[in-house]
Amino acid sequence: MLASCHAGQQEQKEQASSVLTDTLVKAARDSDAIRAYRQNLQQELSYYLDRHDADDEGFDMVERFSRKSDSVLAAYMPQQPLRLFSIGHWRSIPREGTVLTRDAVGRLIIGNTSDDTLTSGIRLDAGGIYAGRLTRNGEASGHGAYRSLSGVYYEGQWSCDARNGFGFCVSDSFLHAGHWRRGRFLGERMHYTPSRIYGIDISRYQHDRGKKRYAIDWNRLRIVGLGHRISEHRVAGAVDYPVSFVYIKSTEGISIKNKYFPADYVAARQHAIPVGAYHFFSTKQSASAQAHFFLQNSRFRRGDLPPMLDVEPTDAMVEKMGGAERMFNEIRVWLRMVEASIGVRPILYVNQRFVRTHMNHAPDLKRNYLVWIARYGEYKPDVHLVLWQLSADGRVRGIVPECDINVFNGYQSQWEDFLREETIQ
Repeated sequence: MLASCHAGQQEQKEQASSVLTDTLVKAARDSDAIRAYRQNLQQELSYYLDRHDADDEGFDMVERFSRKSDSVLAAYMPQQPLRLFSIGHWRSIPREGTVLTRDAVGRLIIGNTSDDTLTSGIRLDAGGIYAGRLTRNGEASGHGAYRSLSGVYYEGQWSCDARNGFGFCVSDSFLHAGHWRRGRFLGERMHYTPSRIYGIDISRYQHDRGKKRYAIDWNRLRIVGLGHRISEHRVAGAVDYPVSFVYIKSTEGISIKNKYFPADYVAARQHAIPVGAYHFFSTKQSASAQAHFFLQNSRFRRGDLPPMLDVEPTDAMVEKMGGAERMFNEIRVWLRMVEASIGVRPILYVNQRFVRTHMNHAPDLKRNYLVWIARYGEYKPDVHLVLWQLSADGRVRGIVPECDINVFNGYQSQWEDFLREETIQ
């Protein structure tokens, strides 16, 4: 239960002003750090806003923050109706409906009340400032924002003092926008609409299943199922999307060729579907030999999508080939050889676990190459990427077996930029 604030109100007001002033001064003390923070933040925000539009959940919240983020105070107070101070100076004595108090753990609250019950306000603690909806006991619940002294900012939904629901968090070099559960970030949950760019990747498994053989009916190709792990309530209307691109497995290691590649490649081009070739990386053969094998047995023409390297080793495979550093050295060899021959940057395909486990060993690959990430289910991978493989059990009219379904990270204008800037010239 909140303590009464009628006695000693002036003392609490001065104390609150002092705490707030100290908080802001500490945050703004290092001007170089502030400039670096703003630069990184603006880069992250620009990337997010470029790859999303108003149909995406929370877009308006992130866009609104991006307009204010050049103000230190605005980063602390994004949209609060409670406007009681300016950099440590009170504008007025607390008025009727406003309280100064502390909660059960001693955090100072400047709050709004309704029927003598706390509803919203500003809460200060040793780590930073919260501003938003509050329960009667001073817990963050509902929409609110928190800015820590270390520069981390979160805005979105709260429950029981934990991030819960949709929200976005920014720090020195990251923006996490999506769904949270009990303080843990789960990822962005997409809405699937006809305005997104969908594609497939295929191999012999779209032709062969056991002893059965299937042809692909390229005249009928339409994506009609996104996979069993995609919730229907995330889909706008019926799933009936064109296949806007296709990647075809060409080779694996130094000896395995997809016998269906030549015919599928020709058919894709005949049907004006942007097409690219990919190679499945082996940890047992040299990258140089694999690059030669891929280049000799694949087709590349003007307008084709960039070639892709599919990297899916187990931890045991990585260890057997000499560790992550050795593996990434080999990957770099393949990427550089193919780029030198074809004239475009290849795409690197990995899964979400690989990113978490190994990609910190190769920041240059994340920085210099386009990344395609497999993560099945509801939540989009939380890294910069060009393509997301969201399921391995999608349904495509014209293809009998199940198929990998992919979505481009962006909308039509970004897709047109990608086709103009990244395809084979």
